[in-house]
Amino acid sequence: MVEYIDIHKTFDVPVLRGVTLTVNTGETLSIVGPSGTGKSVLLKTTLGLITPDRGDVRIDGESVFFGGPKVLREIRRKVGYVFQNAALFDSMTVYENVAQGIGEEELKSLSRREVAHRVADALEHVNLSPAVVMGKLPSELSGGMRKRVGLARAFVGRPQIILYDEPVTGLDPVNSALVHRLIERLDDELGATSIVVTHDVEGALAISDRLALLEGGKIRFVGTPDEFRRTDDPLVRSFLDRSAAMASAETLEIH
Repeated sequence: MVEYIDIHKTFDVPVLRGVTLTVNTGETLSIVGPSGTGKSVLLKTTLGLITPDRGDVRIDGESVFFGGPKVLREIRRKVGYVFQNAALFDSMTVYENVAQGIGEEELKSLSRREVAHRVADALEHVNLSPAVVMGKLPSELSGGMRKRVGLARAFVGRPQIILYDEPVTGLDPVNSALVHRLIERLDDELGATSIVVTHDVEGALAISDRLALLEGGKIRFVGTPDEFRRTDDPLVRSFLDRSAAMASAETLEIH
């Protein structure tokens, strides 16, 4: 479904140094790695939000960077994006924000009642009451609620692919677990292909079909959760141990 082919990207320093990775149709693949290693940069190349210095991304065999504007528009219609900080429009209500996730052409073909039904259904899927939140502004919501509105916007257009950029950053363990359960549920119901960029390795192990470790601008390891846990790769082992220690510390802080 998604192919990253020899992706290179340099800003002040090299960030991506030849990333090649294939994401299979219908699977959930999580990209993990140290902070600042280029995980979000790689995710943004999927939709052409960042242009690599070299390489290409292909979705369903179509090139993101060499297929032309028409192909890129078609690709973007297939994809929902969950931004790291929800990226809701401050001046729009929850209803208006979620409705933005419905493609422009489809939106024109729907009645106002049909749009309202789609938005309400999407909010219910992320455990938010439409009657309570649809008329609210993002500033009136908690951080966890804003995250869930961002999730609702990402899948209200019924995409084939959903991209998650650090979906649990800034959330406590309780809300993080809730978001991970929602991701699993949405993937099962939509049959979507999902790519999750996250620092939460334990959460990624719980929801993913495979994980990829990005380190030094390259893919260091790709495998199933069991393979990830059992590998003798010293970097993977140290990353797992560090993540487990951080998770324990966060839990102790709460209690």
